[in-house]
Amino acid sequence: MIYISLLLVFLVSYSFYFIGKKRALNISTQRDQTLSALPDYYGYYSVIIILVPAILIWFFLLIFKSNFQEIYVMSPFLFPDIDTWSASKTGLIMNKITNLSYIVNLSDIDLSVGDKSILKMASDSELIAAKNLASFDKIYGWANVTLFIILPVFLGFIATRSISSKLNAQPIVERVISYVIKGSSYIAILITFGIFFSLIFEAVNFFRYVNFVDFFFNTSWNPNRAFVINASEGFDQEALKDAFGFIPLLTGTILIATVAMIVAIPLGLLTAIYLAEYASTRVRDIAKPIIEILAGVPTVVYGFFAALSLAPFIKDVGESVGLPVSAESALAAGLAMGVMIIPFVSSLSDDVIKAVPNSLREGAYALGATKSETIKKVVLPAALAGIMGSFLLAISRAIGETMIVVMAASLRANLTFNPLEPATTITTQIVTSLIGDVEFDNPKTLVAFALGLTLFIMTLILNVAAILIVKKYREKYD
Repeated sequence: MIYISLLLVFLVSYSFYFIGKKRALNISTQRDQTLSALPDYYGYYSVIIILVPAILIWFFLLIFKSNFQEIYVMSPFLFPDIDTWSASKTGLIMNKITNLSYIVNLSDIDLSVGDKSILKMASDSELIAAKNLASFDKIYGWANVTLFIILPVFLGFIATRSISSKLNAQPIVERVISYVIKGSSYIAILITFGIFFSLIFEAVNFFRYVNFVDFFFNTSWNPNRAFVINASEGFDQEALKDAFGFIPLLTGTILIATVAMIVAIPLGLLTAIYLAEYASTRVRDIAKPIIEILAGVPTVVYGFFAALSLAPFIKDVGESVGLPVSAESALAAGLAMGVMIIPFVSSLSDDVIKAVPNSLREGAYALGATKSETIKKVVLPAALAGIMGSFLLAISRAIGETMIVVMAASLRANLTFNPLEPATTITTQIVTSLIGDVEFDNPKTLVAFALGLTLFIMTLILNVAAILIVKKYREKYD
């Protein structure tokens, strides 16, 4: 219901755009008064008057919904000792009541055997609280819908009534839009810093258990050694010493990404050059959308393709020539990943090559250069910055891929540079570290943040290197 209320806000504000614009036109024509701004700005002014307070209230109700639920449901009349509960116990009871609310309904329902057993294990107070929660959701939902019908209409009425020839809506609208744009940029920056610092804090907790040097320079990866002896003794430090070695994950990531880049960069760049410089308009209009379809295929489909078709084919070919090939290999994962990444290189490179001014090509032709010489000596240097950007995006996509590696290259950390053997990547181990029922303060879970921070720094170094390369080799044209 709460998302329906947000939709209502947008529909009402959209309607008042035309109402505000019409009122401004009426003032201009019927009353023969000169407006201080174009009529459209008065429509935008009405939309802003409605959207800004309504969306702020909507976010407030969405964020604090759980608090309102707890106040409504966790009544001292039902739970007299609630004041003595810890925060963890309160959360646990609230989760139990939430699960019960899916089963218990105010009307008679046909319960399964499992549902009946759950109901028998619940206390009378918990059952009443579950019914209260079910009723709260209905009341809260309809209250939101009612509020966000009445509130936007009321605000829209105020906005349209305030429209007059003396009101200059243009600076108001432009100032609000400027604040929204600035706020969006600040939010993006804050999110980046938030991710970075959250990774740092949890990574510091991980390095309390595992030595920094052992993590970055050890060649053994076996997180299952991170087990708890008892509450007083904590973790077995000797077992942890050889449990988290980063080197096998780094080599696996570099190996699979390298195979993917060997496939994606040449094929993507050559495809872009052909489409931009050689293909006719008809061929380009047909071929480019077909190539870009590859980017829309879910990664799990590429994983199935790599695991069920590509890996067995590579194994059969390898065995036919006497090479030992594993059923799960870095080569299979890298080839599938490379095919997936081709559109990232080709589409972006094609766009930047087409953006090179034709005057540069015509100047090269006038000096007697052939088409291939013009492409190599003029077009590609002029488009180098964009092409490097496409390479960087492709490399980042390869480093961050998980599903294809899980399905085609195994989860086993293997220190090897042989693409015919199994391998795993940093992102794959981040996922496996965060799943399961291991407590959060276990090194086996915290290692995900250490790996995430390392990957973050690697990507940052990659970005800086790409910027330096572009600055060094980019040719500037007037």
